Amino acid sequence: MLKHEAQLRIEKLREKIKGLNYKYFVLDKSEVDESVRDSLKKELKALETEYPDLITSDSPTQRVGSALSGRFAKVSHISKKWSLQDVFNEAELTDWIERTERFIPNEKVDFIGELKIDGLNITLHYKKGHLVRGITRGDGETGEDVTHTIRTIDSIPLELHEPIDLEVSGEVFLTKKAFERINKKLTDDGEEPFANPRNAAAGSVRQLDPAVAAGRELQAYMYELGANTLEKDPETQTKTLEKFAELGLPINPGHKRLRDAEDIMKFRKQVGDDREKLAYEIDGIVVKVDNKALWSRLGFTAKAPRYAVAFKFAAVQSTSQILDIQVQVGRTGTLTPVAHLKPTEVAGVTVTRATLHNEDEIARKDVRIGDTVIIQRAGDVIPEVVSVLTDLRTGHEKHFHFPKHCPICGSPVVRPEGEVAYRCTNHDCFAQKSERLFHFVSRDAMNIDGLGEKVIIQLLENGIIADPSDLYTLTQEDLIDLPLFKEKKTENILSAIQKSKHVTLDRFIYALGIRYLGEQGSSELAQFILAKEGHPKHYSIEKFLHFIQNLTKEELNNLEGIGEKVATSLYEYFQNKTHLSLIEKLSSHGITIEIEPPKKQTAITGKSFVLTGTLTGMSRNEAKDKIKSLGGKVLSAITHDTDYLVVGEDAGSKLKKANELNIKVIEENEFLKMLEG
Repeated sequence: MLKHEAQLRIEKLREKIKGLNYKYFVLDKSEVDESVRDSLKKELKALETEYPDLITSDSPTQRVGSALSGRFAKVSHISKKWSLQDVFNEAELTDWIERTERFIPNEKVDFIGELKIDGLNITLHYKKGHLVRGITRGDGETGEDVTHTIRTIDSIPLELHEPIDLEVSGEVFLTKKAFERINKKLTDDGEEPFANPRNAAAGSVRQLDPAVAAGRELQAYMYELGANTLEKDPETQTKTLEKFAELGLPINPGHKRLRDAEDIMKFRKQVGDDREKLAYEIDGIVVKVDNKALWSRLGFTAKAPRYAVAFKFAAVQSTSQILDIQVQVGRTGTLTPVAHLKPTEVAGVTVTRATLHNEDEIARKDVRIGDTVIIQRAGDVIPEVVSVLTDLRTGHEKHFHFPKHCPICGSPVVRPEGEVAYRCTNHDCFAQKSERLFHFVSRDAMNIDGLGEKVIIQLLENGIIADPSDLYTLTQEDLIDLPLFKEKKTENILSAIQKSKHVTLDRFIYALGIRYLGEQGSSELAQFILAKEGHPKHYSIEKFLHFIQNLTKEELNNLEGIGEKVATSLYEYFQNKTHLSLIEKLSSHGITIEIEPPKKQTAITGKSFVLTGTLTGMSRNEAKDKIKSLGGKVLSAITHDTDYLVVGEDAGSKLKKANELNIKVIEENEFLKMLEG
């Protein structure tokens, strides 16, 4: 990026972040998820680091908190309030630890981990043990006097157990249940509900009428010691929290002493695993050097202490810029527009592309090349563009127009009436051929290990194969002379192809790549066929073909899990001569249907599961296989028919959906017990 382009981008980012900060800190409203605000701040900081002469004193990267609302009296803090530097992964945490150790060489550094509650920062002043003032953080030097509402919080003592002067800071928050109750009442009264518990807590503290705040069931935890008349300052943060408890101040019991980066990562994982059990919202942990004598030696940057960081959970949303929009052609000819992005991290994964779904979605969201957009991983896996931050536009953005011809084979594209997608009209299009082959060999279909995309494209481009049946005619001579192929690799692929000849009926059906028929639908169709055939010990492709060709459209439509659209697609597929010829060739090459023994009844049998987050004991694919082997179903999305949501680390949006629909949520340990049982 050239300097004049960077300057324009910096100015746009500053204005956007200032606007978001004003809404968040002053109006207690959230226009976007906090992770989006974090992402914009991260980009701004990176640009200012690259061009330090463009840094200004009023930049959001140089400030603590935000402007004051003007509704309450302004009060100066005795001790300046600081923001915390954010880290998002183990590498950034390790960098912080190494920087810390460089500042204090030859010192043994221990840490303390505390839960980072998503609430409103507050400072309390006590005189001779009596509460005299409650102040918001404000800009870090001056806050707002909200003593009238702070005094209504039951967990904050009006009198300490010792008659001392004390400045102490902490977090005011709402429990999840209190937040739901408040929003229900607001909705019932025809008022706009709060976006999240943090906004609700901040809005409650800033009420002019203390009676309103008193009815909100606010709570508080204290964690920072300021000016005081204690006989002796506690030597560590751990002892500080113990002293707070002795004085009668509320502290969060979830803190823990930690030795090193490995300890910190374990603590963060444990907190993440237990996150949904907590009564309140958290968005990460705070890690501090425990020895407070080292704090002054470590000092501060322009806006943050060097002795502490906020280690946030992986963001479910982030921001990026669209560098280009290109069309991808799928195995059924569907044209899907894909946004090519500046690399951005979403939910712990670096994302460089995101789906834009179709022409209507692009128009509805007004997506243009060059736009800054909000990205999230839909269903925890597929990145998608959520919305456009239009106020970051420069005027150089370009509209995207769908091609009239397939970008791969040049054939005309059509948009059938009543459908949202454009389709390539050439069934022999190279993109469709390759995508059909990618699908055929994939893990959940024929599971032919070693046949990746690059290998298949080589085979197609060299004219060695034309359709899936040709894979079963491959010889060593066909492969050995291809680039990157050696004898061992050739042997492994040929062995994997032979192994795939023995396949279960559901995998075979799924491998055919029938339009609209997914993995679960293939499984249910296979179960129906085998049940109708009397659960035979031996079965063949010929019998399968004979059975399904004699099913009417109406019979297909009445199958469980098969709707009208899928039934029509199934019926048309098995009436198509090209498709029938392919199946017959596969049969002639020795592919046989394996019948699995009847599944024993377990806690899994007949139940439907959705998986979200990262599992530690097994991969998501292993979990799916295990569920299916025990007679369960694996769904891709939460519906009313879902029995269980299995949550791993950094669970995504499915968790919120499950809670809304009262779906039973189980953690990995409970899931493993079900599998063992």
